[in-house]
Amino acid sequence: MRRGLGRPFRPGMGVPVIPPLLRRGNEQLAAKDYAGAAATFTQLAANAEGRNGPGAPFFHFQAGRANLLAGQKPAAYEEIKKGLLLLAERRRFGRLYKVGNRLIGELKQNGMTKEADELAAWMKTALPIGFTPPPGMEPAKKPTLPTHCPSCGAAVHPDEVEWTDDVTAECAYCGSPVRGE
Repeated sequence: MRRGLGRPFRPGMGVPVIPPLLRRGNEQLAAKDYAGAAATFTQLAANAEGRNGPGAPFFHFQAGRANLLAGQKPAAYEEIKKGLLLLAERRRFGRLYKVGNRLIGELKQNGMTKEADELAAWMKTALPIGFTPPPGMEPAKKPTLPTHCPSCGAAVHPDEVEWTDDVTAECAYCGSPVRGE
């Protein structure tokens, strides 16, 4: 079993430390304080990017989602694009493909068809020539995951998580194990 994505652990407990800023951002989203959540996740993304943290792309995605919910469509698009660019730079092409397609769908659902089409065209150039989505390496029947991480409160997208074993996935934001049923 993997330790996680380099996130700090509490001594002797084996549980990742959840930054208070991450908790606050997820609480703001839950309370529908979308502008506040956008600012919080933008700060988290900048902090993570500054230290080359693995969560940086996902904080950009959350900042984009919060901006979208706050009605700030240009800011939403910029944050989403930053996150996708980071995945491409880090050569995480499987994640880029899965997350990118989900976000393109969300942009279209929110009336941002032009931006969605721009991202779709960009993704074709960002993915390696001949890229095909990796076949499902997960179990044939995936367990049902909770909709939110029990540790940090971030949304969990079952088709995008990294599975650590047949019933456990890893939260993209805090690295905590999320067990399915």
